[in-house]
Amino acid sequence: MQARTYRRIAWGAVALTFCVVVLGAWVRLSHAGLGCPDWPGCYGQLTWPTAASEIDAANKAFPERPVEVDKAWREMLHRYLAGGVLLAAYFLAVAAFWRRRSDPTQPLALPVAIALLVTLQALFGMWTVTWKLLPSIVTAHLLGGLATLALLTWLALGAERGAGERPGRRRWVWLGLGLLLVQIFLGGWTSSNYAALVCPDFPTCGGAWWPPMDPAEGFSLGREIGVDYSGGVLDYRARVAIHFAHRIGALVVAVYLSLLALGLWRWGWRRSAAALFLVLGAQLALGVANVVQQLPLGLATAHNAGAAALLLTIVVIARRMAPSHGPRAPL
Repeated sequence: MQARTYRRIAWGAVALTFCVVVLGAWVRLSHAGLGCPDWPGCYGQLTWPTAASEIDAANKAFPERPVEVDKAWREMLHRYLAGGVLLAAYFLAVAAFWRRRSDPTQPLALPVAIALLVTLQALFGMWTVTWKLLPSIVTAHLLGGLATLALLTWLALGAERGAGERPGRRRWVWLGLGLLLVQIFLGGWTSSNYAALVCPDFPTCGGAWWPPMDPAEGFSLGREIGVDYSGGVLDYRARVAIHFAHRIGALVVAVYLSLLALGLWRWGWRRSAAALFLVLGAQLALGVANVVQQLPLGLATAHNAGAAALLLTIVVIARRMAPSHGPRAPL
């Protein structure tokens, strides 16, 4: 397989993964995460119940979770597209193996790592359903999807020559990526614990600049398996702690990435700086709008898409700053 064809397939996998990440957010935010109570099928079939007889049989088989067709098809659509990402990842790994047989310099580790990560993602998808939206699993599933997106992007960019920017400057970009990942975790934890609406005002929370909180309970990972976590189970103070941590994280990341964008501009990376400013500004505006507008589905989904776009922006900058090794940068 020619390198150009391989890269095109990799970029197709990036686009598909981005769609899966955004669709997963839409499914979660529309409370359709348990639209199918079993896995990998839906109420025991490959699609979802639509006929009256199928719905009646499904309701008898799963009396604790009656069929809601509008939620079931959303969940299954997400699973179908996620299956497409799995197939694409396996194809890229196998193709990398065959390319390496004819050219031992062709890298193999990253495609194989992506395939293994997507396999783990499939398990997280199963546990999300069978463990009834356990917050730690839901958050890990979100982080795994975004990690897959980032690694596929690095793979697709792999044949490009890096600029070989100074190591000190590259470290500032990697630090920004690390801070963003922490903030994405906080956002996923906020969503999976249904804490997004606990502070209905901005910039205060419940009219207070420092509201009463219970961080120990809010960030406890030791939750019981088997409990139905849809809608959340934490009390007010625990949810406030989660929400407030996400706000503080947003402030820290916004300040740091703004300074990073200014640094990029001074270093001559002006297109990258402009892209980072644009995506960061849009993401901040979406975050505030979600609080003020009380989390409408469209804005909430766009906020998740913005997080993915911000991650991609920094990954692309980091890749293009990396040094080249020989005629090709490593995949």
